[in-house]
Amino acid sequence: MNKHVNKIEKLIAELCPEGVEFKELKNVANSITTGKLNANAQVENGSYPFFTCDANPFKINTYAFDVEAIIVSGNGSQVGHINYYHGKFNAYQRTYVISDFKCLNVKYILHYLRGYLRKYIFGNSRKGSVPYITMPMLENFLVPIPPLSIQQEIVEILDTFTTLEAELEAELEAELEARKKQYEYYREELLTFGEGVEWKTLGEVGKFLRGTAITAKGTTAGEIPVVANAPKPIYFHSESNRSGETIVVARSGAYAGLVSFWNQPIFLTDAFSVYLDAAMLKAKFVYYLLKQKQETIHSMKKGSGVPHVRVKDFESYSIPLPPLAEQQRIVAILDKFDALVNDISVGLPAELNARRKQYKYYRDKLLTFKPLEAEYAKQ
Repeated sequence: MNKHVNKIEKLIAELCPEGVEFKELKNVANSITTGKLNANAQVENGSYPFFTCDANPFKINTYAFDVEAIIVSGNGSQVGHINYYHGKFNAYQRTYVISDFKCLNVKYILHYLRGYLRKYIFGNSRKGSVPYITMPMLENFLVPIPPLSIQQEIVEILDTFTTLEAELEAELEAELEARKKQYEYYREELLTFGEGVEWKTLGEVGKFLRGTAITAKGTTAGEIPVVANAPKPIYFHSESNRSGETIVVARSGAYAGLVSFWNQPIFLTDAFSVYLDAAMLKAKFVYYLLKQKQETIHSMKKGSGVPHVRVKDFESYSIPLPPLAEQQRIVAILDKFDALVNDISVGLPAELNARRKQYKYYRDKLLTFKPLEAEYAKQ
C-alpha cells in the first residue's frame, strides 16, 4: 500500500507542486437538487430505489432521476449519510442529489464527502440545534481538485479498502448471526423459571419515573447523553438526572417500549426509568428479563397516532425473583454472550474495526492537500 501512496506523492510533486485548487461543490457539479416526495411514498417490493434520510434506500415504483449520483441525507439521525447510485431512482424532499460532475472522478468526490462532510455539517449548524443541511451549506462545501490522474490513483486505493471492508462485513454478519442464535438459546435457558421461584409484578418491586422534558435547544454543551425515544442519544447535555444502573423504557414514537440499560450518568427525557428494590433484584437481571420479551413489550404500544406505552402495563408485568446470587450468576453469563455479540474488541468485529481505522488513516493521508491559496487552508 505504501508503494501506491509513494506513487501518488510523486505525481503530486510532478503535477501540482505549488498546491491544489479547492472549489465549492456547486462549481464542480452541474446539478445539486433534492427529491420531491414525502417519505411515506415508499412501496413494498417497488421497482426502483427510493432514497430518504435513512441509511439504506427503500423501494418505489416511479423514478425521477436516471444518473450517476451522490445522494446525501439532509436531516434526521442519519444527517450527512452518503449513498452512491448509478441508474434510475427517486428521492425524498430532504435528500440531496448531486450529479453531472465537471471533469471529475465521481468516486473521488464520494470518498471525500464520506470523509469530511458530516464534520462540516455539525460545525456549521447552529449551536444547540439538531443538525441539518441547507442548500447553501452543501453548495459552498470546499473540495480539493487534484489532476484526474491523481484522483484515479486515490480512488483505486480507497476502493480496495472499501471492497475488503465489505467482504469482512459479510463474514461478520454470518458470524454474528450464529453468535446471536447461541446467545438467544442460552438466554432462554437461563431466564426460564418454574414454580419453585417466587414471582411478583414490577409494580410490587419497582417504581417508574418519567424523564424531564427537554429539547435540543434546551441543552447546554456537555458529555451527558440525552436518552429519549431512540436507540441512541442524538444530542448531549451538561447535566444528568439519572446515575448508576438505570433501566430505561422509551415512552413514545417508533421505538416505544424499547428497553435499554445505562450504567453512567444520563439525562432522561421522553422515556421512563425503573427503580427496583435492591434487596430483591439486580437491575441488570431485570433488564435481561425485559430484553428477552422485547417483541412482546413492543406489542404493548397504544394509540392510532404516535404510539406509546403505558406505565400501568409494565406495573402488571410478572417477573421471577431467584436468589440474588443466582441473579448475579445469570447476569455474568449473559454479559459474556452480549460482549461476544457486540464487543468490537473480539474476533471479526476487531478485525473489521482495525480495517476501518486503516481506511481512515489512508483516506486522511491521501485526501489532505496543500491549498493553492491561503484562505482555503481554513477549510
